[in-house]
Amino acid sequence: MRFTSLVALAATAFAAEQGFNYGATFSDGTIKKQADFEREFNSAKNMAGHSFTSARLYTMIQGDTGGVIEAIPAAISTNTSLLLGLWASAGQQTFNNEVTQLGQAVAQYGSAFTDLVVGISVGSEDVYRTTDIGIASNAGTGASPDALIEYVAQVRLAVHDNSLFGKPIGHVDTYNVWTNTSYTQGLIYAVDFLGVDAYPYYENTKSNSIDNAQSIFFADLDAVTAVAAGKPVWITETGWPISGPTENQAVASVQNAETYYKDVACSLFSENVNTWWFTLQDQQPVAPAVIFGLAGAGTPPPTTPLYDVSC
Repeated sequence: MRFTSLVALAATAFAAEQGFNYGATFSDGTIKKQADFEREFNSAKNMAGHSFTSARLYTMIQGDTGGVIEAIPAAISTNTSLLLGLWASAGQQTFNNEVTQLGQAVAQYGSAFTDLVVGISVGSEDVYRTTDIGIASNAGTGASPDALIEYVAQVRLAVHDNSLFGKPIGHVDTYNVWTNTSYTQGLIYAVDFLGVDAYPYYENTKSNSIDNAQSIFFADLDAVTAVAAGKPVWITETGWPISGPTENQAVASVQNAETYYKDVACSLFSENVNTWWFTLQDQQPVAPAVIFGLAGAGTPPPTTPLYDVSC
């Protein structure tokens, strides 16, 4: 099946990235080290049915040292491409260190690092966390569009004289934040790409059964593409949980997660759309209330997924 948004997205893609989102800690808060990232990246690359060779990060800072996140040398050693992330909801002082470690990564690893970078995301769902929905869901501290515009400008200045110059700089937020153009139009014009997080499972004011999930996702994507001012729209988070509470008509199960993957991921892959799925593993070592990880538990993450990921 071909979708309007996919036609527009594919036209902007040079070589599609296919990967997962990777947090800086395990589910119990333990900080990941280089060897941990290497195990994850290798498991994703060697996944039975489909090879995932890209990683989306949320921060440039290694939590136990304050230096460069150890996902960077892990990506170099495994030849994993990177959508970098700079955390933008902790204020200017923390963001200063994000920018510092971005520059330090260039100085420390050079082209071995920068050749892997496909983009730089300034923030992740920061605006969502300032909205009524984000506040009601206790999503945490966010940042305004004006603050993010300023952060984007700071990153542009920081990379102007190094080998990251020319890499696209964007922002990641929920589909309904992007479509609220009275609030986000300035941010749309400030970035080079729009990263979209969309989860029909959580859209519980809609008829969000698995039978409708594909159409909901692509309607969300079409809506963002319509306001993107011709800029690339990348899929930075989506997925369906294998376990968790029922959200209106959305039932979490392995079978439904596979259906969603086949309907959404395979469509995106076939149209050459940059996609970072949520997620490889989120239940190691502690299982969260809602589990999206397709690899199951274990160290290293199993390379035999819980459902078929071939397309």
